[in-house]
Amino acid sequence: METLSVSQASTYCNVPMETLINWIETGRLRALITEGGSRGIKKDDLDALLTEMGLPVPAKIDLKERKKILVVDDDKIIVDTILQALEDDEHGYELMSAADGLQAELEISRFKPDLIILDIMIPDINGYEVCRKVKSDPATKGIKVIVLSAYLSEEAFLQMRTYGADLCFSKPLALAQLKSDVAKLLGLET
Repeated sequence: METLSVSQASTYCNVPMETLINWIETGRLRALITEGGSRGIKKDDLDALLTEMGLPVPAKIDLKERKKILVVDDDKIIVDTILQALEDDEHGYELMSAADGLQAELEISRFKPDLIILDIMIPDINGYEVCRKVKSDPATKGIKVIVLSAYLSEEAFLQMRTYGADLCFSKPLALAQLKSDVAKLLGLET
């Protein structure tokens, strides 16, 4: 059974994302919460609601493969903020999160992200080591890595670039810039 992101569902049935979110929040449309914390909508549930409301059900769904993003940070507020910003993005990302370096390594091998948003200061295995491992392994070196830090000194920035980080951001985050850079790194925008 096909599961759509809010953005994909909006494109599929040609209604604004705000309308879909309203349908979810008012209980008209059931949404699943994915492991990564984003909302997923079963296509069959959406088709049933469209039929019930007398709206046209599209003959087919033409969606590109969803890019996968892993957000690694031990601050739940930051993770939730990034997930929400990316969930509402037009590109319909598949999202996952991890709170520490060990969990990040497990999710990298299981989830196989296209991009990782990685805090430097995380428990267990720090962000430097996670980035170094990802970029030095032939199986994962193609994964794009965006590093986050509350204290991004020039030295830390240079060290992360040496380990292969594609971009570095200071906290607090400029979400619009982060979303734009994520799309560019994933080849979705120029």
